[in-house]
Amino acid sequence: YNEYKSYLSMSVEPESWEDFEETVPKQQLSNLNINASEFVPNVFAQPFVPKFGGAVFTPPQQQQQQQTNGHQVPVKQPEIVDDNKQAEEPEVKPVATEPAVTNEKPAPVAAPPPQPKPTEPAPEQVKPKRATKPKVKRKDNINIVFIGHVDAGKSTIGGHLLYLTGQVDKRTLEKFEKEAKEMNRESWYLSWALDTNDEERDKGKTVEVGRGFFETENKRFTLLDAPGHRCFVSNMIGGAAQADVGVLVISARKGEFETGFDRGGQTREHAMLAKTAGVKKLIVLINKMDDPSVEWDPERYNEIKNRLSPFLKQCNFNPKSDLIFMPASGLTGANLKQPLDPKVCPWYTGPTFLKYLDDLPCFQRTSDGPFRLSVVEKYKDMGTMVMGKIISGTVTKNQTLTIMPNKDSVQVMDILIDDEESDWAESGDNVKLKLKNIEEEDISAGFVLCSPDNLCRIADTVLVQIQIVELKNIIAPGFNCIMHIHSAIQEVSFKELVCSLDKKTGKRKMDPRTQTPIRPRCAKEGDVVYAKLQLSSAICIEAFSDYQQMGRFVLREEGKTIAIGKVLKISEKLNSVSTN
Repeated sequence: YNEYKSYLSMSVEPESWEDFEETVPKQQLSNLNINASEFVPNVFAQPFVPKFGGAVFTPPQQQQQQQTNGHQVPVKQPEIVDDNKQAEEPEVKPVATEPAVTNEKPAPVAAPPPQPKPTEPAPEQVKPKRATKPKVKRKDNINIVFIGHVDAGKSTIGGHLLYLTGQVDKRTLEKFEKEAKEMNRESWYLSWALDTNDEERDKGKTVEVGRGFFETENKRFTLLDAPGHRCFVSNMIGGAAQADVGVLVISARKGEFETGFDRGGQTREHAMLAKTAGVKKLIVLINKMDDPSVEWDPERYNEIKNRLSPFLKQCNFNPKSDLIFMPASGLTGANLKQPLDPKVCPWYTGPTFLKYLDDLPCFQRTSDGPFRLSVVEKYKDMGTMVMGKIISGTVTKNQTLTIMPNKDSVQVMDILIDDEESDWAESGDNVKLKLKNIEEEDISAGFVLCSPDNLCRIADTVLVQIQIVELKNIIAPGFNCIMHIHSAIQEVSFKELVCSLDKKTGKRKMDPRTQTPIRPRCAKEGDVVYAKLQLSSAICIEAFSDYQQMGRFVLREEGKTIAIGKVLKISEKLNSVSTN
């Protein structure tokens, strides 16, 4: 019974075991269907050959060796017999070493081993998505900010650039032009590409930092349009802190350049703030050269250039490597994309504005360092969204970060670069991140997203080096002002003046008798001093030597910039400060 059960289990099982008989007559075997499923004979059973009036069909697969019960048994070709003769039963020698098969389940029919599916190696699966960025190299990203005195033409130039690079279509500009004409503001229509709210369009003044983006042949640019009015300098500082390249827009119209450059104008302050915020290169774009009072006059161009160059050099811009002057007209688009007509301006032979931007060298990024992103703005859009420039490191989708100073653990759900979704972003990118596990009201400007294993420092007392640039009075311990550092704004108080520095040598002033640093009682305009500052509350802050972007700051009082500086040490290190 066990032999027949094993035999039938390898071919076709009966519909019911109750109908099974222990003995199977050969007459029944001769009536088997020749089209039945193929089977593999057991080595202990007698071979059986079906009888029919023709050649025996042997499937090709049975001509190969098949595996049964652990033995390799070659399948022999059955002999053809007549209908009147019975098939000869070959002698079968029992295998003494193999036990009889009982009720155990027989081995399945041998089949070619399945080919293993190609799988990625384990290390590739655990790597962050930064390692799986697309094979096509992404264009280098550069952040540019337009700065300058109010009504210099910053928004007009920015809007015209978006049109020339295909980011704003002609129909949209025609709509803006029609609406501006109805408001008797025909020359403002180009600026409306960046000034989007009604307040800015009605007054013709940029209040918040406008954003746009465009691409050239080799690079992609994030455009930041900073406000020029002195009431919105804090917004301008926030925009400059996100930029790599500054575009100082100067109005060549008679009287307008002088108003912006003289004391009280924003040209001087914006240039100084841009350098303090970390702008590496400055393009001085002398605008409105097509004005009837100028008419592309080279003398007016050289006059502006000669007055600006010494001041920008004082702001630590290298005239040979960090500065370039070029004439342009934002309203007509002259020298923005197409070269100037030699008949109109034969004396300028330099590159166009977009050509110069496209040929800029790549800036050094710290993509391999710990992650840092200073939050500039936050809002709610199907989740909590934050905006800012990545100062250091790389971020990928579904990555877990820590937001300081409240130390909440958040997860990055989406990454937007120039309003386009991306799987990763790196240092230097201006991004929008959708965060999980935190609400919008729990985030403020100045908060910092950082790596969980390398948290940002939090401090309320810092040792700084400051240079007083403009101050009517004096600074002494107890003096209060406002600090702007990365995207944070905090009230500070001077706790102690540690020592003074010699502006020529950069060394500390020493007492000739005791050979110890001179501890000043006060500081006036032009002085460079070391000081301890007490913040009204703890903020995210880093030493300038660790993260330059988070170690630069500006001090302002009564709407004016009074000092610039950098962080040397933070609170827990102040006890080790040596005055020698």
